[in-house]
Amino acid sequence: MKIYTKKGDSGNTGLIGGTRVPKSSLRIEAYGTIDELNSWIGVMRDQPIDAHYKPQLIEIQDRLFTIGSSLASDPEKSNMKIPDLLDADIERLEQWMDEMDAQLPEMRFFVLPGGNQAVSFCHVTRCVCRRAERIIVDLHAHDFVAEMVMKYINRLSDYLFVLSRKIGQDLDAVEQPWKPRM
Repeated sequence: MKIYTKKGDSGNTGLIGGTRVPKSSLRIEAYGTIDELNSWIGVMRDQPIDAHYKPQLIEIQDRLFTIGSSLASDPEKSNMKIPDLLDADIERLEQWMDEMDAQLPEMRFFVLPGGNQAVSFCHVTRCVCRRAERIIVDLHAHDFVAEMVMKYINRLSDYLFVLSRKIGQDLDAVEQPWKPRM
C-alpha cells in the first residue's frame, strides 16, 4: 500500500465515514493539533526523566490516538468502530496528579516555565494541549464532539502542569516565581 493517494492534492481530505472536507476545516485543525500534541508527548518521553513517567506518557499517547480517531470521524456518517474514552481514563490522570502533588511543595505563586530542558518541553506540551482544547471547544460549538474528549483534554493539561513541576523537583530545577512589576 502506498502512503500517498493524491486525493488531497486539491486541498480536501476524507473523514472516517467518507465525507470530504477542506483541510482547513475546524475538525481537521482539531485532530491535527491532537497529532502535534501526541508528538510533543513523544518528545517528553525522550527526555531524561524518571522512568516511572514513561508508561504514563505512552498510555496518554494511546488515548490521544483514540481522541484523534473520534475527531476524524464524521459524526453522522461513520459506522466504523473506534475506541472509546472511559471515565477511568480521566480518573487515572487525576490519580497520577494526586500522587505527584503529594510530593510537591504547595503552590504559592505563578511559575515561569523553564529551569531545565525537560521542564521546558513539558510546558510547551501543556501549551499545545491547551490550544487543542480551545480548538475542540470551538468545534463543539458547531459540530458534535464527544463529551469525554473535552474532559480528557482539559484534565491532560492539568496533568502536564503537575508533571512539569514534578520533573523540575526530580531534576533539582529551581521554580522561578513570577514577580509582577507593579
